[in-house]
Formats: sequence, structure tokens, C-alpha cells
Amino acid sequence: MSEQPSKTKLSERFPKLCYAWLPVLLVAIDRISKVWVNTVLKEKECIPVIGNAVTFRYIENSGAAWGIFNNSVDVLTIASVLVIVGILFILKRVPSDKRFRPLLLTLLLIISGAFGNLYDRLVYHHVKDFISFDVIHFPVFNIADIYVTCATFLLVILLLFVYKEEELSFLPFFGGDTQKQSKKSDGDTESK
Repeated sequence: MSEQPSKTKLSERFPKLCYAWLPVLLVAIDRISKVWVNTVLKEKECIPVIGNAVTFRYIENSGAAWGIFNNSVDVLTIASVLVIVGILFILKRVPSDKRFRPLLLTLLLIISGAFGNLYDRLVYHHVKDFISFDVIHFPVFNIADIYVTCATFLLVILLLFVYKEEELSFLPFFGGDTQKQSKKSDGDTESK
């Protein structure tokens, strides 16, 4: 009698892997918007979207949000790489149960935005911004910025109001590694 393949779904064996499509989709949306901006918007002064309140205008940003760190592409590139590596480290440690899906999705949003702008910095040495709220003179931004900003806001809410500190013990900065060390030390002390 031949063995039947395991009926365990891939999603059950590798639950986090099922979310791998999300950053691919989000980065693709960001890239498509920036290609559109580069081909259609670059030669125009601006395109009104909602009257004169919201417009699309092409801006090459060699700094970060709100014009800070202007002409610091190298520093921002290194910072983006560190953010991506840090989030990948955290993603590996996030438990797979449903309770942590909001955290998982939030981190995937941040990594998508970081990668979208990192691509621009590596290829063009600036980030293409194009969404402008002209009524309040808000800085011009792009789709990747929306991912990072919204996800960071969600992350703060999750950390302050949803998850208890004990639930986040899988993260080193919430005492994850120190708790393991302390339990190991306590075990060593008891056995002596």
C-alpha cells in the first residue's frame, strides 16, 4: 500500500508564508504608481484630483518625509535596509496564531513601504513623491509612504492597547531573550 501525501494544507504548515504575497502586491502597486508618475506626471505641473485640495505633482525627494535629511540618500538607504532586516527578524519570531495577525500584517505594510522607497533610492537616488494635499500644505508623499505611516500608527495602537507586554515576550526588547536566560539561570541555581 502506498503512502498518501499529507493532507495538511500548506497554510497550516507554514501560516506566515501565506502572507508572502502581500508585500509583493503592495510593492507592485507602489512601483506601478511611480512608473505612471514618471511617464505621465513628470512633464506636467500638476493634475487636480479633488479640486485644488488634492493634486498629483511630481517631486524628486532626496530626503525623508517632510523634507528632513535632505540629500541624505546613503544614510536613508542604510536606514531602510536596517528597518527591513529588523522587521524580517521580528516576523520570524511572531507567533502564527490568529491573535498576532494584525501585528503580522502591520509589519508587512511597513516592510512593503520601506522596500518601495528603498528601490527608488537605489535605482534613482531619490524617491518619487506625487500626492499633495494643497489645502493644508502637507508634504508631498507617495504610496509607500502611506503604507509606512498607516502601519506605524497601527503598530503604536497594537503595542499600546491590544497586546500585553507578556504576549510580546517573543521579542528581545520585551524581555524575550532575557526571560529565557533568567529561567535557565534559575534552573542552574536550583540544581546545585
